[in-house]
Amino acid sequence: QVQLVESGGGLVRAGDSLRLSCATAERTIRSYAMAWFRQAPGKQREFVAGISWNGADTYYADSVKGRFTISRGDVLNTVPLQMNSLTPEDSAVYSCAASGDGYYGASGAQYRYWGRGTQVTVSS
Repeated sequence: QVQLVESGGGLVRAGDSLRLSCATAERTIRSYAMAWFRQAPGKQREFVAGISWNGADTYYADSVKGRFTISRGDVLNTVPLQMNSLTPEDSAVYSCAASGDGYYGASGAQYRYWGRGTQVTVSS
């Protein structure tokens, strides 16, 4: 069982930046595509960004394109999400997910492993 742990959430103001991180002790994560999702109260879970197993390819939701950056971390077994120019609409619980294969698209059903999430709150 792969355990994913998110960190880096918090309360910030509109226009600020945050850097989330997803970490695991499992070396096998290096061969998995990864993604970040978010869920705001009363809303469905939403895809944010995905990255291929080797970091060569990324995919973003239109709502975050140009503001968020997903990467394979310099520290092994981590997947950071750099979030810039945050708005109140970005407030949500952010969770990372591993597909267990090469999938890094927007369908949450394709992801096998999930973290518990970290809260991001952006005030206006």
